Amino acid sequence: MATVVIYTKAHCSYCTHAKNLLDRKKVSYKEIRIDLNPEYTDEMIAKSKRRTVPQIFINDQAIGGYDDLAELERAGKLDSLLQN
Repeated sequence: MATVVIYTKAHCSYCTHAKNLLDRKKVSYKEIRIDLNPEYTDEMIAKSKRRTVPQIFINDQAIGGYDDLAELERAGKLDSLLQN
Protein backbone atom coordinates (compact mmCIF):
# COMPACT_ATOMS: atom_id res chain seq x y z
CA MET A 1 0.00 0.00 0.00
CA ALA A 2 1.14 3.53 -0.76
CA THR A 3 2.30 6.04 1.82
CA VAL A 4 -0.18 8.93 1.95
CA VAL A 5 0.44 12.23 3.75
CA ILE A 6 -2.11 15.02 3.90
CA TYR A 7 -1.46 18.51 5.25
CA THR A 8 -4.63 20.00 6.73
CA LYS A 9 -6.19 22.67 8.95
CA ALA A 10 -9.25 22.56 11.19
CA HIS A 11 -12.49 23.90 9.73
CA CYS A 12 -11.34 23.20 6.16
CA SER A 13 -14.14 21.60 4.18
CA TYR A 14 -11.81 20.53 1.37
CA CYS A 15 -9.58 18.81 3.94
CA THR A 16 -12.62 16.97 5.28
CA HIS A 17 -13.68 15.92 1.78
CA ALA A 18 -10.19 14.61 1.00
CA LYS A 19 -10.01 12.62 4.23
CA ASN A 20 -13.51 11.24 3.66
CA LEU A 21 -12.58 10.08 0.16
CA LEU A 22 -9.48 8.33 1.50
CA ASP A 23 -11.48 6.83 4.38
CA ARG A 24 -14.10 5.47 1.95
CA LYS A 25 -11.29 3.80 0.04
CA LYS A 26 -9.95 2.42 3.35
CA VAL A 27 -6.61 4.15 2.80
CA SER A 28 -4.54 4.96 5.86
CA TYR A 29 -2.81 8.31 5.83
CA LYS A 30 -0.69 10.53 8.01
CA GLU A 31 -2.41 13.83 8.73
CA ILE A 32 -0.25 16.85 9.49
CA ARG A 33 -2.29 19.71 10.93
CA ILE A 34 -0.41 22.87 10.05
CA ASP A 35 -2.71 24.97 12.24
CA LEU A 36 -1.52 22.97 15.27
CA ASN A 37 2.05 22.56 14.01
CA PRO A 38 2.93 25.75 12.10
CA GLU A 39 6.52 24.57 11.68
CA TYR A 40 5.21 22.19 9.00
CA THR A 41 3.81 25.03 6.87
CA ASP A 42 7.19 25.80 5.28
CA GLU A 43 7.77 22.08 4.69
CA MET A 44 4.40 21.78 2.93
CA ILE A 45 5.09 24.82 0.74
CA ALA A 46 8.58 23.61 -0.15
CA LYS A 47 7.27 20.18 -1.15
CA SER A 48 4.11 21.25 -2.98
CA LYS A 49 4.90 24.82 -4.12
CA ARG A 50 1.39 25.66 -2.84
CA ARG A 51 0.11 27.50 0.23
CA THR A 52 -3.42 26.10 0.39
CA VAL A 53 -4.68 23.04 2.22
CA PRO A 54 -5.18 20.23 1.83
CA GLN A 55 -1.96 19.22 0.17
CA ILE A 56 -1.85 15.51 -0.53
CA PHE A 57 1.17 13.35 -1.24
CA ILE A 58 1.16 9.74 -2.37
CA ASN A 59 4.57 8.06 -2.11
CA ASP A 60 6.15 11.53 -1.85
CA GLN A 61 4.51 12.58 -5.14
CA ALA A 62 2.58 15.85 -4.85
CA ILE A 63 -1.02 15.20 -5.88
CA GLY A 64 -2.38 18.65 -5.07
CA GLY A 65 -5.56 19.44 -3.20
CA TYR A 66 -8.96 17.79 -2.89
CA ASP A 67 -10.06 18.75 -6.41
CA ASP A 68 -6.96 17.05 -7.83
CA LEU A 69 -7.55 13.95 -5.70
CA ALA A 70 -11.20 13.78 -6.74
CA GLU A 71 -10.26 14.16 -10.40
CA LEU A 72 -7.84 11.23 -10.12
CA GLU A 73 -10.68 9.19 -8.61
CA ARG A 74 -13.14 10.21 -11.39
CA ALA A 75 -10.55 9.36 -14.05
CA GLY A 76 -9.97 5.92 -12.51
CA LYS A 77 -6.29 6.67 -11.79
CA LEU A 78 -6.31 6.94 -7.99
CA ASP A 79 -6.42 3.21 -7.23
CA SER A 80 -3.28 2.51 -9.24
CA LEU A 81 -1.40 5.28 -7.40
CA LEU A 82 -2.52 3.84 -4.08
CA GLN A 83 -1.41 0.32 -4.99
CA ASN A 84 2.26 1.23 -5.41
